[in-house]
Amino acid sequence: MAANERVSRIEARLRQQLAPARLEVIDDSAQHAGHAGARGGGGHFTVTLVSNRFAGLNPLQRHRLVYEALGDLMKTEIHALSVRALTPEEL
Repeated sequence: MAANERVSRIEARLRQQLAPARLEVIDDSAQHAGHAGARGGGGHFTVTLVSNRFAGLNPLQRHRLVYEALGDLMKTEIHALSVRALTPEEL
């Protein structure tokens, strides 16, 4: 699957599940060429999300919401994910 398709799928899932006010997905896969996960087809991504859904949640709970929103993509399309999850007030 092309990198831009992966980014689009990730963005679509996160928008649908978490209704972010701001969303940025960066494909870092090229920086990990040759890495075991990259050879297996999974990509490396950095995600920044700003959503009211994170209000009152600690960082671990926020990350869990992101992972749950991505569901099966975490097993098939994503090898590594760096998450920055904020509320609008935290910007």
